[in-house]
Amino acid sequence: MSDSTELHGSCLCGGVRYRAALPVFHASHCYCTMCQKQHGAAAGSYVNVGRPGLVIEQGRELIAEYASSADGRRDFCRVCGSTLFWRSTETPERIAITLGTLEPPYAGSVERELYPENKPAWTPRA
Repeated sequence: MSDSTELHGSCLCGGVRYRAALPVFHASHCYCTMCQKQHGAAAGSYVNVGRPGLVIEQGRELIAEYASSADGRRDFCRVCGSTLFWRSTETPERIAITLGTLEPPYAGSVERELYPENKPAWTPRA
């Protein structure tokens, strides 16, 4: 695949490198309290793609999984702690990749805000 048909990214320490085939189904900011705690931020920001197109190019052994709910799985780098992926056992054909790990940065727009009722008061308002 050429770069125009893929997303590329890595964790903070560079130990994990991945690529993911397009298309992007949607991008989102999730304000659920689990995303806030995992990211240490107002939201977890993700791009949703087809799971079969995700290829871990380097560092598969560095990826740890945390079952944050009955159907939610969160993957992160065991070395640097970077949050990498979120997926649901209810939709195994999709995977959400954290926007902050993409190289170059994501050029698309964020179409969805999930759990906006949990958006902290200290975040900018539109």
